[in-house]
Amino acid sequence: MKAKKVIGYVATTVLVLSVIGVLVFKFYEYKAFKTIKTSTSSVSNKINQQKPFSVLLLGVDTGSDGRIDRGLSDSMMVATLNPRTKQTLLYSVPRDSLAEIKTNHAKKDVQKINAAYEIGKAPVAKKTVSAFLGMPLDYSVTIDMGALKELVDFVGGVTVKTDIVVSFDGQTIPKGTHHLNGEKALAYTRMRYQDPRGDYGRQLRQQEVLMQIVHKLQSPQYMFRIPTLMNKLGSHISTDLTTQQIEKLISHYHQCTKHVVTKQLVGREAWINGSSYQVIDTANLQSASDQLRKNLGLTSKKLHNTETKLNELNTDFFRNLNSTTYNTAGLDTTYYTDNTY
Repeated sequence: MKAKKVIGYVATTVLVLSVIGVLVFKFYEYKAFKTIKTSTSSVSNKINQQKPFSVLLLGVDTGSDGRIDRGLSDSMMVATLNPRTKQTLLYSVPRDSLAEIKTNHAKKDVQKINAAYEIGKAPVAKKTVSAFLGMPLDYSVTIDMGALKELVDFVGGVTVKTDIVVSFDGQTIPKGTHHLNGEKALAYTRMRYQDPRGDYGRQLRQQEVLMQIVHKLQSPQYMFRIPTLMNKLGSHISTDLTTQQIEKLISHYHQCTKHVVTKQLVGREAWINGSSYQVIDTANLQSASDQLRKNLGLTSKKLHNTETKLNELNTDFFRNLNSTTYNTAGLDTTYYTDNTY
């Protein structure tokens, strides 16, 4: 799948992170990023040493509708930045991907990957995605959904064109062209169950809104107010990066934003214990791992994790394209881990 096409499938909160990244790189002199909740201690020295590094970007479904609970990570993306090649590679991970949640339990906990954040916040999500893709994850950045509403209202709303009725959370956007404020835009980008295209249709609507925001932010009338926006968005963002590392990121890695490749893991629907999952086949997992590791300056490594072992037990599922039955039974209950990344 070509990168330009894949961009249309990136979830809203991840796109918000991308917008924020651009804003930070362009307006770091205002030090507005200091409103972001940062770490007091370093979890990795990669940025300090100006080495290639990876970061897990998490978009969580809190920060809107008065929600203050931990929530799930509705959007997950792995980014690798290489200051030597001046390239950034971003891989989005389907929220419903079947994965082993990396807790300290002796028995395997296999469920949807977006549950990792709810179980143990960013640290468990990092361990889970790291094992899922067979690569080290150095840092994490979390953003809640309230950021989208702030962005839309900041640029005076967005104009959308929809060929379906979008109804969500008490808001209804009829077919046709409409100008939306932040609250309506949030509803427009969150509805998925009534869309015949499912989550992919939702992601296309998300792209429509975010691309308008990016375009509007190029206007001088908004550019001069960016520091105000960053101060508002800061409360919606948290990270295990330190303030000093963000400063180094800005000064030593800004060239990486000029060559950004965006891709997405694509899975197949499977029904497990009455719930719908996305199962990523081993070839796709391996390809993503190889590319992400290469951008980190690491050699390829054959994946051998819970996900690939389950795939080996489900050869009939992959042979029959019409099958939605995927069996998770029969796997040993020993807690399997491979941390030699």
